[in-house]
Order: sequence, then C-alpha cells, then structure tokens
Amino acid sequence: MTPNLQATQRPSLSRQAAYVLAGTLVIALAAQVSIPFYPVPMTLQTLAILGVGFALGARLGAITLVTYLAQGAIGLPVFANFGNGAAFFGPTAGFLVGFVGLAFLAGLARDRGLTGPVGLSAVAVAASLALYVPGLAWPMGVAGALGVPVWGADLAFGPLAAAFMTPFLVGDLVKAVIAGLLASGVLTWMQSRR
Repeated sequence: MTPNLQATQRPSLSRQAAYVLAGTLVIALAAQVSIPFYPVPMTLQTLAILGVGFALGARLGAITLVTYLAQGAIGLPVFANFGNGAAFFGPTAGFLVGFVGLAFLAGLARDRGLTGPVGLSAVAVAASLALYVPGLAWPMGVAGALGVPVWGADLAFGPLAAAFMTPFLVGDLVKAVIAGLLASGVLTWMQSRR
C-alpha cells in the first residue's frame, strides 16, 4: 500500500477550505438528482459523499459533511428537493447526521492507502450499509425521546426497514460500487502521474 499523499503533503488552509466548499457543492447538486420516495427520497447524495470521502480523506471528508449540514441548518437549500434545516426535524434526519460517518469511513480507507477497486467498493458498501443505523435510529427512538413527531416513529423495526431501508438497498449498493470503482480509477491515475 502506498502512503497517503495528504499525510505527507497537506494542502494549504485556503486550498483545504476550497476543497470543502467544492465538496459541499458537489453533494448539494447530487442531492437534487432525486427520485421521489416516501418518506425518504432516493438521491445521488451517497455517491457524492463517498466520492468526497475517497477524494479528501477521513478528516477533510468529515469536515466537508459537517459544513454541508451547517449550510442546510442556516437555511441554504442544499438538501434533497432543495430542503434546508427543517429536514433535521423530518424522517431524513438520521441519514443526514450519518453522512458525516459515511464520508469519514470512505476517507479512512483512502487514508490507509486502499486504492484497489474491490477494496474501495467493499468499503463503500459497508459504509453505505452502516448509514442505515442512524437512518433507522432516528424514527425508531430518537425522535420519540425528543418528543418530535416524525412519520414512522411509532413503527416497529420491520415496517421501518420496509419504509426506510428495503427500497433503497439495491440503489445504495450500486452507488457504492460505482463510487469504489471511480475512486480506484482516479487514485490509480493520480499515482501513475507521479
């Protein structure tokens, strides 16, 4: 495995800020490519978030997602269907918060020198599946504990999984494999240019 370029030659603070803002723009645009599902739309966000994590590494990838969430929280229409901070009180809140971990896990693989298509795709699939933990936790209990009425908060795991997970599994797996393959190709190309 090759050492991470980011660890040996960290970009300037202004360049890192530009990467973060570019990453939030890519994610915001991908969020608008949406297929309406209820209660959670299917978007290209996860593909973009995995790409940002693979491109920027764990630290900068997570910072990018925190910045993205902050943009939505202050009212910018960066979430799916031009949503903003109101989404933190809806059924997608768990997924939104989980996006930080998704980018971090993808970036961690990159930071550890993983560049092969199979390895990156496997990490992307595992990270995408892990996103369902906070995604389902929100309507299962967090919203109820906070007294926030959210669709599905009173449902058991089976109906919640049927509403929030099952319809998205195939799409998420396809997006994860695409992200892994694209990241592997880009990283291999970048290494060949050195």
